[in-house]
Amino acid sequence: MARPRKPLLSRDRIVAAAVQLVDAEGLEAVSTRRLAAALGVSGPSLYNHFRTKDEILDAVADTVSARVDLSMFEEGDPRDWRTALHDWAHSYRDALADHPNVVPVLARGPRRRPAGLRLADAVFGGMTAAGWPAAQATRIGALMRYFILGSAVGSFAGGFVDDEQAYDPGDYPHLGQAHLLAERRREVDEGAFETGLAALLDGLALQFEALVGESPAG
Repeated sequence: MARPRKPLLSRDRIVAAAVQLVDAEGLEAVSTRRLAAALGVSGPSLYNHFRTKDEILDAVADTVSARVDLSMFEEGDPRDWRTALHDWAHSYRDALADHPNVVPVLARGPRRRPAGLRLADAVFGGMTAAGWPAAQATRIGALMRYFILGSAVGSFAGGFVDDEQAYDPGDYPHLGQAHLLAERRREVDEGAFETGLAALLDGLALQFEALVGESPAG
C-alpha cells in the first residue's frame, strides 16, 4: 500500500501553527524548530515560505487584523462616524481578546502587513469621508489604536489577588474590596473599556461640533 501523503506545507499551515503556539506560549516560543516539529517537516523547508521569524510573526499579526470588522467604514453603510468608531473598536478589541499575546507585534504598526494597512486605510477613509480634516483623522486613528491595544495588554481586575489579607487597611485604606476584583474580571474590564471609549467619543464629538460650526457650511 502507498504511504498516506503528508499535507503539503503552505503559508497558511505555517501561520495557523504559529498562531496556536503564540496563543499557548507567547511570542518567544515561536521558532523554526518548534514550528517544524508541530508541522512534521524539516526546519529548512519553512524558509521556502518565510525568510525570517519576524515575517512569520507579521503574518500571525495580520491574521488577527483580518478578523476586525471594517464594514462600518464602507460606502453606503448607514452608521455615522461616532457609531462606526464604537463598533469598530469593539470588533478590534474582541479580536485581540482572543489573541492577546500578539499585541506587541501589532503595536509596532502595520508596516507592510496587508490586513493591517487595510484597517488603517478604512479608519482614515471613514473619518475624512465624515468631514474630519486629514490631519485630525490621522490623530483619531492613532488615538483609537493606542486605546484599543492598551486595553488588550493585560487585565486591570486580573492584576489583583483574591486574598483579602493582602490588602491591610492600615496600608491600603481604600482597597478593602480589591480581593473581589479578580472574580469580577470580565465585568470590570469590559466596563472600563466601554467607559473609556464613551469618554473618547464624547470628546471627539465636541471637537467635531466645533469644527462644523467653524466651517463655511456650518
